[in-house]
Amino acid sequence: MSQKQITVVIVGMGFGKEFIPIYQSHPNIKAVGICTRSKQTRDELAAKFNLDEDLVFEHFEDIPAREDVDAIHIVTPVPEHARMTLASLNAGKHTACTIPMAMTKEDCIAIVDAKRKAKKVYMMMETALYTREFLYGLKLAETGELGRIQFVRGSHIQDMSMEGWGEYWKGYPPMLNGTHAISPLLKINNTIAETVVCHGSGRLSDDLASRYGSPFAVETATFTLKNSDVVAEATRSLFDVVRQYRESYDVYGTKMSFEWEQLQDESHIIFDGGENAKRVDVPDTDELLIEPIKHFTKREKIDDPNHVSFLQGAGHGGSHPHLVQEFVAAIIEGRDSAVDAALAANYTCAGICAHESAMNGGIRVDVPSFEE
Repeated sequence: MSQKQITVVIVGMGFGKEFIPIYQSHPNIKAVGICTRSKQTRDELAAKFNLDEDLVFEHFEDIPAREDVDAIHIVTPVPEHARMTLASLNAGKHTACTIPMAMTKEDCIAIVDAKRKAKKVYMMMETALYTREFLYGLKLAETGELGRIQFVRGSHIQDMSMEGWGEYWKGYPPMLNGTHAISPLLKINNTIAETVVCHGSGRLSDDLASRYGSPFAVETATFTLKNSDVVAEATRSLFDVVRQYRESYDVYGTKMSFEWEQLQDESHIIFDGGENAKRVDVPDTDELLIEPIKHFTKREKIDDPNHVSFLQGAGHGGSHPHLVQEFVAAIIEGRDSAVDAALAANYTCAGICAHESAMNGGIRVDVPSFEE
């Protein structure tokens, strides 16, 4: 890898702050900046990470115009994603954004167009595609150990009434933020979603249901996949359902199948023929990373283990250094990222279209393809 140096600003210091030391450890990063409205957070992080005060921002609007900033990494509340991503790309910045890409099909289309015009790297920072658990299953698929994949299932069940989640989450339609449950199912089949049928189940309290006009406690979708005879099923809930956090995928093949653990840290299961079943602790993924950022796959490297996203997500499965490595490598190598705008838009719209289907009694909805 060449020694080209880039400056990146991370916007949003909830779990966004976890990325500061990873970027700082990367050999192709010249400088790291931050943006948050909280003066106390700005001061604390600037001191802790010895940040250049000229790269510490209160307002996002001040960043895109800066000629000394090469890339912007957005880790803000979901309603801000599309606006900030478009501002970044339209200013000619390489842009990374946490999930989902946007909240509407129209905004996804606009981002794909902006990325193509800008000729810059866009990457949706989908943690689910870089967890140690997913990378383990992906390797089983790519090496042929699973045989032919016959079915995949994913879930993302969480309790967003816990302290620490933003007000805008209350009543949020489950599949409108479906990429954690959906993207692994599409990626392991190396394809995109084509159509979806989704059913809403149960009822939210009146207060929650009124906020987005969405009554369902759970949404369950089945997707048809491009150039595949596999159907993918995904289930999502955020409120009024009692269960420990679960962000899972299961994959069933002709030679082997993998199922996600029922309870956190009780180990996943491999089925390899007949009635055989064995629990497996999936290995860490540090051998896939460059030396300076390998150690960031470890749970104990998390700076703020009490952040609600980590409490529920078990530290995002060691995914953060992989996200940084892929985003920076795409910039340095002048190529699209592994979760480029066109792919991210399909992953995101799969969930948006699923919610649309649920709200219309389970009709089949075509998921847009953004491939050129």
